[in-house]
Amino acid sequence: MAAVDCDVPMESKPRSKTLVEDLGREAEIFKEKGNACYVKKDYSEALSYYTKAIDACPSNSSYYGNRAATLMMLGRFREALEDSQQAVRLDTLFMKGHLREGKCHLSLGNAMAANRCFQKVLELEPTNAQALLERKNAAAVLEYEKMAEFGFEKRDFRKVVYCMDRALDFAVACHRFRILKAECLALLGRYPDAQSVVSDILRMDSTNADALYVRGLCLYYEDCIDKAVQFFIQALRMAPDHKKAHSACRNAKALKAKKEEGNSAFKARDYEAAYKIYTDALTIDPNNIKTNAKVYCNRATAGAKLSKLAQAIEDCCSAIKLDESYIKAYLRRAQCYMDMEQYEEAVRDYDKVYHTENTKEHKQLLKHAQLALKKSKRKDYYKVLGVSKDATEDEIKKAYRKRALMHHPDRHSGSSAEVRKEEEQKFKEVGEAFTVLSDPKKKSRYDCGHELDNSGTGMGDFDANNIFKTFFGGPGNFSFETTSGPGNYYFQFS
Repeated sequence: MAAVDCDVPMESKPRSKTLVEDLGREAEIFKEKGNACYVKKDYSEALSYYTKAIDACPSNSSYYGNRAATLMMLGRFREALEDSQQAVRLDTLFMKGHLREGKCHLSLGNAMAANRCFQKVLELEPTNAQALLERKNAAAVLEYEKMAEFGFEKRDFRKVVYCMDRALDFAVACHRFRILKAECLALLGRYPDAQSVVSDILRMDSTNADALYVRGLCLYYEDCIDKAVQFFIQALRMAPDHKKAHSACRNAKALKAKKEEGNSAFKARDYEAAYKIYTDALTIDPNNIKTNAKVYCNRATAGAKLSKLAQAIEDCCSAIKLDESYIKAYLRRAQCYMDMEQYEEAVRDYDKVYHTENTKEHKQLLKHAQLALKKSKRKDYYKVLGVSKDATEDEIKKAYRKRALMHHPDRHSGSSAEVRKEEEQKFKEVGEAFTVLSDPKKKSRYDCGHELDNSGTGMGDFDANNIFKTFFGGPGNFSFETTSGPGNYYFQFS
C-alpha cells in the first residue's frame, strides 16, 4: 500500500520522515477498515475508524469526507456539516465534499446555502446528475418556505403544516421547520400532535427556546395556564427577546387573572360585575379556544342569573362552537331552553349529554325535559283558565265562572258565524279544563303528564253545557239577554 503524504501537527520536536510515513500507512488502514464497516452499515464502528484515520492524518480531505458521510447516515448532520466543510477547505476541488456539505445544509433546512454548494459542484462538473437533482430539491424547499410564510400571515395553518411536511421530506433534520409545523398544529387545536413534535426536539435539545414556547402554547391552549407560564418563562430565560413567548406569557397571566376575578364576583353574587369581567376576558386572546369556551359558559351562567336567557343561550352556543365536547355548556344551554319553555331544544341537548356521559343524573334531566315536552304538546288547562299551576280549588272555580260566562255561546249569538265558532270552542275548552283541574285524581295524572284517555280529558261524552249548568245550578234553562247597549249582558235561569 502506497504511503499517503499527510501533514501532521507541529510539535516541540519535528517528526521524522519515517514516522510521517508510518502514520500515513496507519491512517489508510483505518480508512479501509472504516470503509468495510460502512459497506456493512455498521456506521458506529465506521465512525470510530474514520476518526482514528483523521487523528493519524488530519490533513486528508477524503477522511473528513468519509466521516461526514457516516455521520449523515447516523443522522448527525451538524457534525457532518463541519466535516464536509473541513474537507472542502483542504481540497476545494473535492466534489463529494461539496455535495455532502450541500446535503447537510439542505437536511438542516438551509436551502440557500445548500444551493451554493450544489452550484459549486456544477461549476466543476456541469452535468453532475446528483448536483442537478439536489439543486432542484433545494429550490423546492425554498418555495415551500415562501408558501408557508405567506400561509402563516393569512392564518392558513393547514397550508403551513402541508408545506412544512413537504419541506421536511428534504430537510429531515430541520428543527425550525418542525417547530413551525408544531406551532401551527397547536393553533389548529391538534395539541397531542404538536406536543409530540416538540417533545422529540426537546429530548435532543432541552434549551431550544422555540420548542419550549410551543410546548407552553399547547398547555396554554389546553387551559393548563400555570404550567404554560412555566414553559414561557423557561423559553425567555433561553432567549430573553423571544417575542412570541413574551406575548403568550403576558396573555396567559392576564387571562387567568380575569377569569379568577370573574369567578370571585360570581361567588359574591355580583352577577352584573361577573358578566362584565367575563366579557373583558374574552377580548384577551381569541386563539385560546378551551379557556374562552369556559369563559363563555361562565358568562352564560351569570347571564342566566340576570334573566338574560337569550344571551345566555347564545354564549353557550359560542362555547360549544369552540369546544364541541364541552358538556357543561350543553347542560347550561339545556337549562336555559327549559326556562324559556323551548323543550324540544332542551331534550336535544340533554340527549346528547346523556349519550356522551351516561349517568343517572343526566338520565333524570333528560326524562324531565321529555316530560315537559310531552306536556307542552297538550292543551294547557292552567292557561285556559288563566290560573297558576299551584292554584287552589276556590281559585279554579272562580276562574271557571269568569271564563265560562265570557265564552258562553249565547252571549255571542249576535256575532258572526266565525266568532261564534271560535267562542264555542273556547267555551268547550274551559269546560274541559275545569273538569280535569277540579278533580284531584285527574289533576294529579294531568300534572304528571299521563294521558287521561284517548281524548285527553277522561270525560267520555263531554258536554260543556252540562258542566256549565251543573256548576251554576238551577233547573238548567238560562239565557243571556242584552240590558242596554251592545255588549252588555246578564244571564238568568228559568
